[in-house]
Amino acid sequence: MALPVAFLAVFFLRPVAAIVALGLRPDGHWRLDAVRDVLTDPGTWHVLRFTVGQAAASTLLTLVVALPGAYLFARFDFPGRGLLRAAVTVPFVLPTVVVGTAFLALVGPNGALGVDLYGTVWAILAAHVFFNYAVVVRTVGGLWAHLDPRQEQAAQVLGASRWRAWRSVTLPALAPAVGAAALLVFLFTFTSFGVIQILGGPRISTLETEIYRQTAQLLDLPTAAVLTLLQFGAVCLMLLVQARLARRRETALTLVSARHAARRPRGRAQWAFLAGNVVVIVVLLVLPLAVLVERSLRAADGGHGLQFYRALLSGGADSTLYVPAVETLRTSLGYAFQATAIALVVGGLAAAALTRGAGRLVRGFDALLMLPLGTSAVTVGFGFLVALDQPPLDLRSSPWLVPLAQALVGIPFVVRTMLPVLRAVDPRLREAAAVLGASPWRAWRAVDLPMAWRAVTVSAGFAFAVSLGEFGATIFIARADAPTVPVAISRLLGRAGEMNSGQAMALSVLLMVVCAAVVLVLERIRIDRSEDF
Repeated sequence: MALPVAFLAVFFLRPVAAIVALGLRPDGHWRLDAVRDVLTDPGTWHVLRFTVGQAAASTLLTLVVALPGAYLFARFDFPGRGLLRAAVTVPFVLPTVVVGTAFLALVGPNGALGVDLYGTVWAILAAHVFFNYAVVVRTVGGLWAHLDPRQEQAAQVLGASRWRAWRSVTLPALAPAVGAAALLVFLFTFTSFGVIQILGGPRISTLETEIYRQTAQLLDLPTAAVLTLLQFGAVCLMLLVQARLARRRETALTLVSARHAARRPRGRAQWAFLAGNVVVIVVLLVLPLAVLVERSLRAADGGHGLQFYRALLSGGADSTLYVPAVETLRTSLGYAFQATAIALVVGGLAAAALTRGAGRLVRGFDALLMLPLGTSAVTVGFGFLVALDQPPLDLRSSPWLVPLAQALVGIPFVVRTMLPVLRAVDPRLREAAAVLGASPWRAWRAVDLPMAWRAVTVSAGFAFAVSLGEFGATIFIARADAPTVPVAISRLLGRAGEMNSGQAMALSVLLMVVCAAVVLVLERIRIDRSEDF
């Protein structure tokens, strides 16, 4: 546990504390008047109300749209189910700037649907549902697939109606998973940055984008520090509730193999249900990405070609990015590999520690591991520049700065993927290996590794994908001549001109292809367990 705690203390808690201290304690004395001024400013509460309101609306809409999908994947076996499930997962691992760009092409100015929703909350809600659909499908559907359908059938045999049987038997078992999924969606949308930044326009602001505006544009660090603390407190509260729900979800349930619970659709109603969900998935999840691809191929004369892709190969000191845009893909891949390695080591050790421990200290450590997922990435990125600027940790010009920041968002995915598998390993096997003279390393290699290698691979894939798309922190610490793909897309969208917009679309498509390839590989080796994402 020592290494993960030390890593988070140095690369997460210290940068966040440094930003708060820089804003509220610049001369060694706390400026509580700044706290009072910000908290009594009506503008602060307007931003907070909008942040909570759009997150609540996004969560409710996502549940309404995705719960039928969760039931579909849990209970029905149909041709193309695996491919459709992979397609559903792709949006979640897409960088938020790609999601924003896709919806800009769909419902932005001159959008494919002919409706301009740029700068409205509707575009943001649609993008959030697109982004989080997989969270509900995999979190709720993962458990639903393992619930024994014969219990509900037994209730019907005893005279209960179909609705009453579902409400009395299935709903109580699913409720903790639905609550956990809702909290995750609320957390992701509460701290959303890239989507708000691209689709919200100058009129819409959330806590996360306001922290960025106060920090990077207005240089008002006291206000940014107070908003950071406000967001930090809200995230801690959500994680406490989430931990309580997770403990309830671990309540013993009668689980069966997903293969035995799923069956082919029967009758017109079930096939119509399947067709309706496929239409929803195509319209909501596939259409924005298809429009993005089409726009990346659209030529100035109205035809289609590869001019924007060819432009990615050119560049120079006078270009928007200083380097050929395609170089940013190589930079992103390099950073993502390094970040994945760090996340695997830190997250793997943390998961092992959580497996072997219990009690409040371990639960607190578990919550600490999740905090980077909900804390302002902007604060973390700027905090890196402020806190890691003195020997022996002067990393401002180090090539490891970006991978370290990206690893922070990969660690929670590694822990959550590996933890259920490691907990399933019978400790008596390790004890038997030790009695036979095996060293701890050899016992781990002989007992744990054969059972956990799939979890290690899947967690590495998720860590790689989220590192590839990290935007909030990277936008602060990426070097001007070595931007990552999300930063390059943001810069291109921030410049006027059809060529810049077209290159942003083309670069988004390339990043989408890489992320989709990662998801397809993960689907091939996915672990058949109810708790994994």
